[in-house]
Amino acid sequence: MEKQERRLTLPRFTYEDAWTLGTRLVEVAQARNAPVAIDIRRGHQQLFHAALDGSTPENDAWIDRKRRVVEHYGHSSLLVGTRYRDRGTTFEDSSRLDPTTHAAHGGAFPIRVTGAGVIGTVVVSGLPQLEDHAMVVEALERLLAILESAP
Repeated sequence: MEKQERRLTLPRFTYEDAWTLGTRLVEVAQARNAPVAIDIRRGHQQLFHAALDGSTPENDAWIDRKRRVVEHYGHSSLLVGTRYRDRGTTFEDSSRLDPTTHAAHGGAFPIRVTGAGVIGTVVVSGLPQLEDHAMVVEALERLLAILESAP
């Protein structure tokens, strides 16, 4: 997952890029009939949000909790949770962060820009955590391909 994060470092991230990423996530989710909510932020500014059929307000609560983990650690929520499990513990037991405001479950990913570091987050909530994470990664891979092919 660390290699995945390094590989998905973007050359830039504009408002238009956020729209491209968000609409790609919506297209993928709709094609799979996935009942997800999607959130993209740069810093504290929400640049994109969508709630698809079957999603609930609980998905927005999960988005906030997973996003806060990325903001705190600078790594994907799945990677953070995995690191705790690899140490024989859990995020909830050992992080010292309130589990009502932070969740180290897959689906939140840092938006990392070359030369700037982590500048935002992209989050999907509504599927099992590995599927949330995979959907984000798939969309970021597509955005990266677009940005790398642009003049």
